[in-house]
Amino acid sequence: MNLTDLARNFSNAEDARKHLEAVRWPDGTICPHCGSLGESYRLEAKPESKTPVRPGVWKCKGCRKQFTVTVGTIFADSHIPLHKWLMAIHLLCASKKGMSSHQLHRMLGVTYRSAWFMTHRIRFAMSPNGTEKKLTGTVEVDETYVGGKRKGIGRRGRPSIDSHKSPVVSLVQRNGNVRSFHVPTVSAKNLKEVMGANIQPGAEIMTDDFSAYDWVKTRFPNHDVIKHSAGSYSRREGTKNVNTNTVEGFFSLLKRGIHGTFHHVSKQHLHRYLDEFDFRYNARHIEDGARTNMAIRGVAGKQLTYREAKQK
Repeated sequence: MNLTDLARNFSNAEDARKHLEAVRWPDGTICPHCGSLGESYRLEAKPESKTPVRPGVWKCKGCRKQFTVTVGTIFADSHIPLHKWLMAIHLLCASKKGMSSHQLHRMLGVTYRSAWFMTHRIRFAMSPNGTEKKLTGTVEVDETYVGGKRKGIGRRGRPSIDSHKSPVVSLVQRNGNVRSFHVPTVSAKNLKEVMGANIQPGAEIMTDDFSAYDWVKTRFPNHDVIKHSAGSYSRREGTKNVNTNTVEGFFSLLKRGIHGTFHHVSKQHLHRYLDEFDFRYNARHIEDGARTNMAIRGVAGKQLTYREAKQK
């Protein structure tokens, strides 16, 4: 499935609804109220009835409650047609460096405010659901700084303490997934919390020689350091390559997206943009259509109001 397929096969809300049902319920309908599987039936108006039934309404035989495929998802209470939602999800999933709300508002014919809210809800669907396993194998850890204006240079080329830039720490498993976090500061305390919660103790860790990583060997004995301060960026020890090139490659995608597509990302919303870039990177080995369906499967249980989006 590509954008042409979407435009041809899902040009109206009803076709888009059927696609959402097929992706979200491949084994039968799931009631969002009681969780029963395959115990629901589609409501249809009787020939003699004068009261129409809304499209896509199901009724559960167990709890007797009505629902649609959008209940309890990012689509809930949205007046935007579902086929435009599908287009928006596909565009965000297929654009390597992201897509701005302004561009989406022009392409879909919705207001900028609606496009902005759509993009944040889609990013929410892309966020982790809390069931992810810890990273294993060789894990590269590094930090970068995005947004804002640099006010002076601190130690080892990092922004000074009064800089408006936002620190981001990313953990990348080689040939695997990435997890990125917006942290208040890149300190040993914050790094211990992030790395301890996301990396298996037996993993092999690779970092640069920043002093905030001095503690790592006490918790992760397999810790290799590449001395960037001495101008060294890669070395080989037998069959092992010691470097942080993988995580730095991810940072290049992140920064090109933020500077080239979004131009400015506020600190309060940075975590959502990190979820978006992490999602696309982790699904980099599959086609755009499969990545779109992967995002659709993540919409359940992730409702977000406009007020919440503005505040967080």
